[in-house]
Amino acid sequence: MTVTGSAMDWRAAGACLTADPDLFFPISSAGPAEQQIARAKIVCAGCDVRPQCLEFAMGNDQVYGIWGGTTPEDRQRDRRRSRRAAAAAAAHNSTVAA
Repeated sequence: MTVTGSAMDWRAAGACLTADPDLFFPISSAGPAEQQIARAKIVCAGCDVRPQCLEFAMGNDQVYGIWGGTTPEDRQRDRRRSRRAAAAAAAHNSTVAA
């Protein structure tokens, strides 16, 4: 993304641009969908804009699809970790300040 470009420019540079969009939206997370998820993650692994894609998904609460090489479950787990870390830091800071 360039400084003068829009925040959406990263989409035009995605490795997924020429892939079938259905690949990134499996109907489940088990069974045959596991292979579909693995194929989507392989596409993401070689993508130059993977960080921007993941940032978009996390910032916009994308609950479906593979974004930035992560599944909805991966992103939910990362959100929980972030919340726990923030709560632990807040608790630590309140005991230090007391």
